[in-house]
Amino acid sequence: MKLTRLCSLCTWAVKNIPRPETEYVSECDVCQRIKADHLKLASMLPPLEVPAWKWENIHMDFIKGYDSIWVVIDRFTKAAHFLPIKTTYRAKQYAELYISRVLALHEFAYNNSYQKSLEMAPFEALYAKEQVKLIHSNLKRAQSRQKSYSDKRRRPLVFEVGDHVYLRVSPMKRVHRFGVKGKLAPRYVGPFKITEQCGPVAYRFELPPRIVAVHDVFHVSQLKKCLRALEEAVDTSQIQIEPDLTYEERPIKILGQKQRTTRRRTINFYKVQWSNHSEEEAT
Repeated sequence: MKLTRLCSLCTWAVKNIPRPETEYVSECDVCQRIKADHLKLASMLPPLEVPAWKWENIHMDFIKGYDSIWVVIDRFTKAAHFLPIKTTYRAKQYAELYISRVLALHEFAYNNSYQKSLEMAPFEALYAKEQVKLIHSNLKRAQSRQKSYSDKRRRPLVFEVGDHVYLRVSPMKRVHRFGVKGKLAPRYVGPFKITEQCGPVAYRFELPPRIVAVHDVFHVSQLKKCLRALEEAVDTSQIQIEPDLTYEERPIKILGQKQRTTRRRTINFYKVQWSNHSEEEAT
């Protein structure tokens, strides 16, 4: 069979899967934890609040290296101070530098340059009181423009308290923090129950006691909703896989019985729930 013919048959088969089978596949616990996502980044961009006055809200960048430069930026006027530091400095030394040097030194060369978001130079914005309303308006417009560009590549994603979600983790964190090992380990761990919404794009989880040294608040972009009811899900992490890629199944409950009579004998049929499957998957 030609490759094009095979591809067309596979495409037809996927498109014509009955609805119940499609729902079953989408709710599969293993598929939800292992399959890679091909979706836009979750959550719309939440812009920072525009400051109301100068030097009430600052922004800091740390330039790393053998000799570092501490960049202190006023988020409202975009005025900056550049302070030489060492990477071994503690928080107390940073505080002393901020008090003794930030208010005394102004980098005029930078502050006198034109800023597109302000539509003026930071030096003019810093020392001209009549420009405050104009600055506020320009910053709002710049944030709105940035948000509109970013949201084109994003999708809204909102959860409710009580929902169960999967958490996407990096390969290193899977091993060190969640104890999930192996080259083919799932991309997602969980599901976990949401106990609180912390702001517009963050949620707090109810983590099991076995997970330690992990902060319980996560960004919405790292989450995926659990489509299957939790009571129906089976914890596949507890299944012991043999070297030949098989695992042991044990009958745990008989859900039903019926008989079929032939010419020579009567055959009993039993509907059994197995140890690694839910009642819906009984055979």
